[in-house]
Amino acid sequence: EGDSAGGTAKQGRDRFYQAIVALKGKITNVEKKNIHSIMESEEVQNIFAALGCGYGDNFDINKLRYDKIIILTDADVDGEHIMTLLLTLFYRVAPELLYQRKVYIGVAPLYKISYKKGNAKKESHVYAYSDKELAKYTKELKNITSQQRYKGLGEMNPDQLWETVMNPKTRTLKCVNITNRVETDRVVNLLMGKDAAARREFIVNGGRSK
Repeated sequence: EGDSAGGTAKQGRDRFYQAIVALKGKITNVEKKNIHSIMESEEVQNIFAALGCGYGDNFDINKLRYDKIIILTDADVDGEHIMTLLLTLFYRVAPELLYQRKVYIGVAPLYKISYKKGNAKKESHVYAYSDKELAKYTKELKNITSQQRYKGLGEMNPDQLWETVMNPKTRTLKCVNITNRVETDRVVNLLMGKDAAARREFIVNGGRSK
């Protein structure tokens, strides 16, 4: 999400097997648009050029260049909106990516807590991914020296991005898994379609239809 975070991620990645596509703002909401209109977007073209698998009737999962497609966005409302737009894009023009469990969400931390262990001169640190986790670390850790709140991925340096969202040994990924295709189609249409009243009712009811 964005040139700033994208540039930092490119510095922190393992170039042997990781590629970064930096998005310039939010892609279009593809719900209820035909595929020709969707593919007029330069951002969408860039995404599928990078993936190499095609889309629509020309989709071929055997041509997918990467084992995992990982969406990295800021841990805020805008970031979640961008994530939802990307998931809708994949679902509508290349759903097999979701059915084959190729799409993942990278979980970014909200806080970095630095502290000292005993008489150690060098600081140690942990990452908190929620306010609840922050409260837990604040209570448990002694000799806390600093606490940093991340407003977005762009605030992290390459080493921090690698450690939290790109290193397979330390990152946390959520696989996007569709178990009920009929219900998924209904909810995507409800949340991303043009019926604002139905969408509002769904949200007010806590994500449940009457």
